[in-house]
Amino acid sequence: MGLKIGGNIERVNGKELSYGDFVNRYLKKNEPVLLTGLMEGWRSCRDWVTHDGLPNLHFFSTHFGKSKVQVADCGTREFTDQKRVEMSVSEFVSHWMELSSGEHSNGFCCNVKEQRLLYLKDWHFVKEYPDYVAYTTPPFFTDDWLNLYLDSHHMHYDPQSNFEESEINCSDYRFVYMGAKGTWTPLHADVFRSYSWSANVCGRKRWHFLSPSQSNLIFDRNLKNSVYDIFGDVPEKQFPGFKEAINPSSLMRFFVSIFFLLMLVAHCVQTIWLECTQERNEIIFVPSGWYHQVLNMEDTISINHNWFNGYNLSWVWNLLVKDYNEARGYIDDIRDISDDFEGLCQRNLAANTGMNFFDFFTFITRMFLSNLTQLYHHIKKLECPVPLSSTRGRHHIDNLISIHKVVLDMKSVEAFSKDDSGKVLNPNYNIKEFSESPEFAELCGAIDRAYTLTDEQCLFSRICECVNPICESGLYAMFEIFGDEMCSSIYLFLQGCSIKKNFD
Repeated sequence: MGLKIGGNIERVNGKELSYGDFVNRYLKKNEPVLLTGLMEGWRSCRDWVTHDGLPNLHFFSTHFGKSKVQVADCGTREFTDQKRVEMSVSEFVSHWMELSSGEHSNGFCCNVKEQRLLYLKDWHFVKEYPDYVAYTTPPFFTDDWLNLYLDSHHMHYDPQSNFEESEINCSDYRFVYMGAKGTWTPLHADVFRSYSWSANVCGRKRWHFLSPSQSNLIFDRNLKNSVYDIFGDVPEKQFPGFKEAINPSSLMRFFVSIFFLLMLVAHCVQTIWLECTQERNEIIFVPSGWYHQVLNMEDTISINHNWFNGYNLSWVWNLLVKDYNEARGYIDDIRDISDDFEGLCQRNLAANTGMNFFDFFTFITRMFLSNLTQLYHHIKKLECPVPLSSTRGRHHIDNLISIHKVVLDMKSVEAFSKDDSGKVLNPNYNIKEFSESPEFAELCGAIDRAYTLTDEQCLFSRICECVNPICESGLYAMFEIFGDEMCSSIYLFLQGCSIKKNFD
């Protein structure tokens, strides 16, 4: 039984779309979109593509051949993903060229190894080759808290790990993907429930999306694992809801014929699969929590970022809470005999999700202070009592509001109770010391540059009156959770910047 396709992804000329429209139509609404006209002048579109539009494999082998990369074997499943192997770019290119030669020789390959469809994934190209500027991130995607932060900080600190050895493997979420025709990625939602964007340098991809409102239908009875391949054999007993996900019920079809229930039908249609074919030089925006499966219809090279910001920060926190509850449930039987049960939960959470509660708290604290600092300096430049400001000021305010809302949600989690908060948070964490560090200056500078690209002039009244209650209530909410010492540290920081008295 085939998928029930309920619609296509909107295709929009990025040159005719303002940043404000992108935010209101797609970021805030968490809706996918396909953007054109944003890849002109990219070096990758010249160097990585031959004159006939195919991947320039020789260029990769010559210039980046020694790089070690992760390659997925698309024909071999390992747990909930494809089996991964490590090889050099040169080895990967050699395999790809042998596969292509076999296909052009009456479709016959002489051994099983050569027939494997290998897909190079998650290559941290930007981090490995910082001086080779392959592309420029489109302004729509520059408000990227995740990668701006990781450019100067690690998301998770593990004293037992060797940072020098693993730095490139975990230091950012900017990737290059390369795969022959037929390579694919199983059904999944993105890491951290982040946004993502994917730009086709060459080739074509076919995407299938399922909205978050319908995602429960693709999970097994225990709500642990999702369907691996929506076009494969999906056991109805194990995944009882998937039949509804691919084909609406007879009741729903009956509703379609009834005029006064058209609004209900419209709601149902939104939960059916969306299909999209992405062409060369097109960029697709993937919202948070949307499950998707992707097929390379031709030999394809793409550039992909995972990212989050104030508009989807709550998605990240909600995933952390969900994964925390699961990690805690797995070891709940040793709770009474463990001397550090909460610490063990946090270590398992970091291993499974990529960060734990302390990592997330550290992250949002630094982003809060960075946005507050940028907003202060932005206001300071404006001398008129009713400031003519760019949308940058509005962005910083919205960021502070989103962090404030998440902090209020954090208060309800048991791990942040007075008894356990010391085990989750580092009592020696010194915000004032961080605010005086070169890393903080680098983060503030990166945020400033990012918002310069999205800046549009507008008029709104009395920023200070708007910001004051946000900053005060946001910080006080943090203080309720994290104690007097944290309160004192942030207060000293604000005094040092003369921010608080400026807002009072």
